Amino acid sequence: MIDLVLLFALILALIFGFWTGFTDAAYATAGIIATRAVKTNQAIALSALGSFIGMVFFGSAVAVTIGTGIITEGFASGEVIIAALLGSLIFDFIFSWIYALPISETHVLIGGLIGAGVAAGGFEIIEVGGIVNKVIIPLITSPFIAIIIAYLITILIIRVFINQPADKMNRKFKRLQIAATFLFSITDATNDAQKIMGIITMLLLYYGFISEFTVPFWVIIASYIALTTGVIFGGWRVVKTMATKVTRMQPYQGFSRDLSSSMILGVAALWGMPVSSTHAANGTLIGAGLIRGSKSVNWATIRNMIWAWILSAPLAAVFSYTLFHMLEVVL
Repeated sequence: MIDLVLLFALILALIFGFWTGFTDAAYATAGIIATRAVKTNQAIALSALGSFIGMVFFGSAVAVTIGTGIITEGFASGEVIIAALLGSLIFDFIFSWIYALPISETHVLIGGLIGAGVAAGGFEIIEVGGIVNKVIIPLITSPFIAIIIAYLITILIIRVFINQPADKMNRKFKRLQIAATFLFSITDATNDAQKIMGIITMLLLYYGFISEFTVPFWVIIASYIALTTGVIFGGWRVVKTMATKVTRMQPYQGFSRDLSSSMILGVAALWGMPVSSTHAANGTLIGAGLIRGSKSVNWATIRNMIWAWILSAPLAAVFSYTLFHMLEVVL
């Protein structure tokens, strides 16, 4: 008979996957909605299809990082995972839904794992080397890399098509942007779904259902279904923030932004780095927007986002640390 704590932890992991997809619809579709290349419901459908296809093209390197590179394997009990996921979801819901800010689920998940892990076994169970090399450095550098890549690609497009009439150029890039958004959806989903795969596989290993950290096929399918279902329902308020309140874009900028994001997330997935799609999407959005000058970017919205990013992991860790000790009393 399956342990009820394990069962609840597994269900909670899939709920977190759904929530990630629900809010992540904004990241993959903001550009294509902002440029009006397609209607909003068509953009969400495109993102959902790309999200499910993502499992075909990439391995499980990010899942391994989440499952073995944050906390010591022997401490990934159901109670630890429940506290980590609940703390992450509470923080994420408050800021991404109530305040409509694009919060990084990567930040809150890792913060939650650290907080619950420390509560269970102290700071010595934290895999500092893995966190620094595979998590902290990529999370800090990825927004700046995203800005630079998107800016350079946008400049290249302008120089190549400088003699093209604006209307003709926009029509061409509206079509190309659809393909770029689809690619972004694939790479975004594979990065995010693997985080859920990592959590579930941690639990299966802890409870003895598997003997080594290898992601079962059913876990891959379940993670992508949860994520894709969330994408279908979509986080419309966050979509609005991403698509209209950061910067105004033309189709060639939207294409540049989506292509740049997919490049960053695809490389990160292959290298096992759980990079934040929030960081990549916003960084490329800013980079593509800066081509028209700094005044074309809404820096007030950006400041709010940055503060949310800075506070995400520490506050999620505090929530999860507290929840673990509350669970100790209840369970």
